[in-house]
Amino acid sequence: QVRLVESGGGLVQPGGSLRLSCAASGSIIRINEVGWYRQAPGNERELVASITSGGRINYADSVKGRFTISRENAKNTVYLQMNSLKVEDTAVYYCLFEVVGGVSGGFWGQGTQVTVSS
Repeated sequence: QVRLVESGGGLVQPGGSLRLSCAASGSIIRINEVGWYRQAPGNERELVASITSGGRINYADSVKGRFTISRENAKNTVYLQMNSLKVEDTAVYYCLFEVVGGVSGGFWGQGTQVTVSS
């Protein structure tokens, strides 16, 4: 069993910053790729950023240069630093961990709301 806990969402004005975090706990041997996704009302869930265990990073074009993904392996935690936020970044943000452990597979966080509004 793997549990993911997200934090850091909230309301921010355009141009502001937020930092999301997602921590995994439970029966974990290794965490492979982790990613952040988002889903706005009426839209499909989309990849925002991902990072492999080897440190290879991928960003959606819409967030390149503004968002930074990082991971702290010792804490089984992934972060998403979001700067220069735009109204169109408003969505529920979810983390996804690819876990090797007692139960292996992809595990989603509960989601955290990010609202960018003046």
